[in-house]
Amino acid sequence: MNRYQMLLGADAREPQAASGWNIARLLPASGLYGANGMSVGPDGRLYVTQAFGSQVTAVDVRDGAMEIISPLGGPIVAPDDVGFDSHGIMYVTEVMSARVCARTPDGKTRIVADNLPSANGLTVHQDRVFIDEFRGGGRIFELYPHDGREPRLIADGLRGPNALMVGPDGKLYFPLVPNGEVWRVDIDTGVKEKVVDGLKSPPAVKFNPRGELIVPQAGNGEIVRIDIQSGAKTVIAKVRPGIDNFAFAPDGRMFVSHFVDGGVAEVATDGSNVERVLVPKGLVGPWGLACGSDGNLYLNDGLSLGVLSPTRQVGRLGGLLDSSFPGFVRSLTAGAPGELWLTTMAGDVAQYFPDGRPFHLLARKLKNPYGIVRLPDGTVAVAEAGTGKLLRIDAAGTASTLAEGLAKPCEVVAKNGAIFVSELGAGRVVKIENGATTTVLDGLKKPMGLAVRGDALLVLDRGTKDLRAVNLGTGSAQTLASHLPVGDPDGCSRGPMDFSGGLAVAGDGTIYIAADGEGSVLTLQAA
Repeated sequence: MNRYQMLLGADAREPQAASGWNIARLLPASGLYGANGMSVGPDGRLYVTQAFGSQVTAVDVRDGAMEIISPLGGPIVAPDDVGFDSHGIMYVTEVMSARVCARTPDGKTRIVADNLPSANGLTVHQDRVFIDEFRGGGRIFELYPHDGREPRLIADGLRGPNALMVGPDGKLYFPLVPNGEVWRVDIDTGVKEKVVDGLKSPPAVKFNPRGELIVPQAGNGEIVRIDIQSGAKTVIAKVRPGIDNFAFAPDGRMFVSHFVDGGVAEVATDGSNVERVLVPKGLVGPWGLACGSDGNLYLNDGLSLGVLSPTRQVGRLGGLLDSSFPGFVRSLTAGAPGELWLTTMAGDVAQYFPDGRPFHLLARKLKNPYGIVRLPDGTVAVAEAGTGKLLRIDAAGTASTLAEGLAKPCEVVAKNGAIFVSELGAGRVVKIENGATTTVLDGLKKPMGLAVRGDALLVLDRGTKDLRAVNLGTGSAQTLASHLPVGDPDGCSRGPMDFSGGLAVAGDGTIYIAADGEGSVLTLQAA
């Protein structure tokens, strides 16, 4: 059972194609919405947070059976790390909500601390709760969830601290991810000292039941044992890159999660690299899609950019922790042969080269940019939702306004000199041509994907879960597919993370649909 079916239960339906069309899954659905922090709970199950799915799921370490503990749409939003105290209370950091919450064994949830930007790593030691903020200038706090006291600052001015743990010496150990370092801090005095450096994006630190310091490296997939006295590193396991976190069972078994693909596995620590998969790897999204001139399908998958080869092999081109990557991608489109164009959550517009050449930032700090399309003259058009404008940006990075007064413009495509824009705030798609704006299709709920196929404009509505086609000559519209596993169920929200895109059309007319609800890619083809 995939994540969408688990969430909807009996309400889950298979996607349906209109007469004359065939729909199929190009990639299988995923079990989790990515996999972030983990902790073994009082019941022996592995509790896995999923920031992109606003969900906490318990995984049985014997057979991989899953149960949703806190669902999408529940009181816990964008959970990133998790821990338990001796009373079975589950503490969770909410990275996008800047807070920490507690869930009692009877299911009641309350906020125990807020105003903690990028609250991320969490550990519970002898019923004391410690958290940190994964950001530049990050801080470490002790929380007091039972008596209402304000959080106590232990350390500040840290560059990207993440999942942390108290060591046998009573000090708090934490990684500085961008620096490739592990540090420790005296909980009472705040005195810090470096333990080791030279690591490749270490996302977490843990001590195994023998008291040994173990550190995974997201950059190369190696997991090392570190001698605290000498700093010597010994590789005990190697898995694929993109590790997010890990946890030890009381008997010493190690479980590893991957933010890049949502996989969870038990990994041997004897250097044999043997893995027992509990949750197979898959897609975190996907959200945006783009068909490259090389025959590959490129996928915006949240914290990474994926690529699907013609033989259906999924690869990863880069991710958020890579210095060669432009950042948290919101939308993508194909450009000239050998290039992609991206917008990011930070407001940047980047020209990206899948072959590994350095990316080029065309524009910075736009106000909430969404969709992007390359125009025939080599400029790009970008929907700037924060200002309600459609911008044209030239090779020098100079922006001019093509249209304004749009209601949260989202996705954009172009055809024959006209640019089509979906408006989330108005529930419609408009055509912008020669300075005039006209409505092409309205009455939509959440139009988040646009593409052109021949004389038809394709519109993916994540709110109504259907795909429509509008004939650009006659204006007639028809529904090509319905009950699509896209977007969130009614009444649910993943929090502040939002994306555009969701459609791409290949040269042979095949329509690709980003089924972000279930974590798959669908194909729609004429029968």
